[in-house]
Amino acid sequence: MIVALPLFHRIAGRPVIVLGEGEAAAAKRRLVERAGGVVVGEDDPDARLAFVALEEPAEAAARLRARGMLVNVVDRAELCDFTVPSILDRSPVLLAIGTGGASAGLAKGLRLRLEGLLPQSLGPLAERLGAARDRLRRRWPDAAARRRALDAALSEGGALDPLRESSVAALDDWLDGAGHGEAGGLVEIRLRSDDPEDLTLREARLLGSADVLAYEAAVPAVVLDRARADAARMELETGEMPSAGQGLTVVLRR
Repeated sequence: MIVALPLFHRIAGRPVIVLGEGEAAAAKRRLVERAGGVVVGEDDPDARLAFVALEEPAEAAARLRARGMLVNVVDRAELCDFTVPSILDRSPVLLAIGTGGASAGLAKGLRLRLEGLLPQSLGPLAERLGAARDRLRRRWPDAAARRRALDAALSEGGALDPLRESSVAALDDWLDGAGHGEAGGLVEIRLRSDDPEDLTLREARLLGSADVLAYEAAVPAVVLDRARADAARMELETGEMPSAGQGLTVVLRR
């Protein structure tokens, strides 16, 4: 179970309260301004988010929360309604790495490792894909077929592998002549353990691409969580095999 719901909140042009002095408060002000927010004082009636960087923050946090605000208190996770992740910026692609307030250092360390792995071309690739929505719909009018084609193209070694700088330049050729990606039908996966890390790369990709997820009761939740959240789900009796519908059906057995 995840302990917090990750969200990306637009604050451009909106007031955000930042209380406190010193480097911690200055860092929050820079963060708000970087996202286009307007730093205001405590009395602003329109603010809905607040950052508190005070030596004794509990009273101020309670006061702001009583006004219906979501509050972040620096270095006091137990007083926070939300925490601020370490952000890897490949705009419009943003990777947010959080630990629920347990260790900002760990989140930062992970971000720095990923900085060297993720190319600057991720942002332009995302922008080009967004601009190509109409072309994608014309080539694959069926939403499930379109998703499977994108899944295949964006997978490791695919035509639009996001870790390859050349994928931006390859987009037009892919749209003009790509195949339909991962085929639909029925795929069965027999688990070797209850650890989702033991899935092969292909199994993990199929699980993440499934339109329908059929599973036996013994399949652990941590494995089911690797599937798309919007995939249809059905629990099977032992040995039962579902019929293949439209799209990709993945059957998980323990």
